[in-house]
Amino acid sequence: MRVLLANDDGVTAPGIRSLYHALREHFETTIIAPLEERSTTGHSLSLDKPLRLERIEENIYGCSGFPADCVLMGVGHVMKDNRPDVVVSGINRGANLGQDLYYSGTVAAAREAAFHHVPSLAVSLVFGKVNENHHYDSAALFIKMCLEEGIHKMCPPMTLLNINVPDLPLKEIRGVRLTDVGFRRYSEQIHARIDTRGREYFWIAGHYEGFFHHSESDCHAVEEKMISVTPHTLIGKKDQDFQALIPLIEKLNAKFSL
Repeated sequence: MRVLLANDDGVTAPGIRSLYHALREHFETTIIAPLEERSTTGHSLSLDKPLRLERIEENIYGCSGFPADCVLMGVGHVMKDNRPDVVVSGINRGANLGQDLYYSGTVAAAREAAFHHVPSLAVSLVFGKVNENHHYDSAALFIKMCLEEGIHKMCPPMTLLNINVPDLPLKEIRGVRLTDVGFRRYSEQIHARIDTRGREYFWIAGHYEGFFHHSESDCHAVEEKMISVTPHTLIGKKDQDFQALIPLIEKLNAKFSL
């Protein structure tokens, strides 16, 4: 199976490298990721400037564009003669829960793949402050389990799966839950500053204030130390049939100590 990896944190980010090392021995795995961090860039495409592609090592490429550009570069150029069977975007440095998926470059890369009829997963590791001891390996091993079970074959066209994994050792994660998109609250603070030439400038300074409690939401699942798997329909009816995922979620749960 051919797997294309992308992200928005950049080609050297620990999340994508952890995912690559977990998958490359089992699948034909290629990375095409931004040369610089592109977090919260949403679904941007570089239509007004050329793209540069840098071969960093075998099967690993850095792209000058945005996350969606990276997927297009994979589908339309690097892998055009052997298209990927699945695109996995991540592992993102931090959550993509609730409405964050609309800002996320990680989710945008998975969305771009779905637009080109390639099954796709977006995966994020949920934590607060960045440190050196995050459990990217837990998320990477979970994605390996999912691909081995053929999760990418169980989604209708024009859909993606948004997966959020608690930042815990795998043995401490309680299981897997099929969830709805929740809603996270952020403050609306804007900080005004003055630069050295006396001109005003601004920083968006809002901070996270919690989530609306809904038992079926992605936010609630992660709060309960569960892996959240959220189907997201891009085009067409909202009631796409994801029933095939339910037996797989039950099978994956059997691998965790509930």
